[in-house]
Amino acid sequence: MTRVAGIDCGTNSIRLLVADVHPETGDLIELDRRMTIVRLGQGVDKTGRLAPEALERTFAACRAYAEVIKDLGAEKLRFVATSASRDAENRADFVNGVVEILGVEPEVITGDQEAAFSFTGATGELHGDDRRLVVDIGGGSTEFVVGNRHVEAARSVDIGCVRLTERHVRHDPPTAEEADAIRADVRAALDLAAGTVPIDTAETLVGLAGSVTTVAAIALGLPEYDSEKIHHARITAAQVAEVTDRLLASTHAERAAIPVIHPGRVDVIIAGAIVLREIVERVGAHEVVVSEHDILDGIALSVA
Repeated sequence: MTRVAGIDCGTNSIRLLVADVHPETGDLIELDRRMTIVRLGQGVDKTGRLAPEALERTFAACRAYAEVIKDLGAEKLRFVATSASRDAENRADFVNGVVEILGVEPEVITGDQEAAFSFTGATGELHGDDRRLVVDIGGGSTEFVVGNRHVEAARSVDIGCVRLTERHVRHDPPTAEEADAIRADVRAALDLAAGTVPIDTAETLVGLAGSVTTVAAIALGLPEYDSEKIHHARITAAQVAEVTDRLLASTHAERAAIPVIHPGRVDVIIAGAIVLREIVERVGAHEVVVSEHDILDGIALSVA
């Protein structure tokens, strides 16, 4: 077993996984997994630049993660950066800060690479020969991947809970017109994704990342966020629709009172739920298989 660390820095959150991984079998023993909401993508859709305060929040999380990596004695580290840092004009500031703190250069990967990592991490424990559509709903982008044991097709499109919220939402809760604008963007992006990925042909829909797991936690009626109960839970299309409608009718204070919603996700979960619901309806899925394992696990496996 090789002890490795993987960091996934996205538009909304930065996450760390330290694990012992068998490089041949792909077996993974998790030692530490944590997430910090840093909102690195704050304003990127509008300005094209990473905000100074967003960079400082991210660097503070990196310093904390450096201590964990050192304490657990990880032999190798891979730092992957996704949508926000792909889009930013000043991404060199981000890269230089990460190198100074962690000693490795963040890999600003393509959307297709992001999709492949997500697929590998999400499907490693799933059995059977069914074709799967893996959907990773992030803060700035959403990845669509179809395959079984290997990726057949992948596409990343610029719809994410942070990007859509910043682009369209001005009221709390969103107006009908604002919700319709989000839906219109999602449907256009689904048309774009379908040009590359046969999203209508998969037998199983697998959903990843915080928007999906949060919707699942609400649907399950959990009194607090519980990764073990959420991982591989099956949420019906009707439950997705019900939770989305509930969130659309709720104020910020009402959403903040739902214990399974992370404080850093309260303002963007409505857009994330709409994205999930539109995907479920577009592909005609009866249910979503929810996975807590995602791009982080794929990154860790790639390091080993």
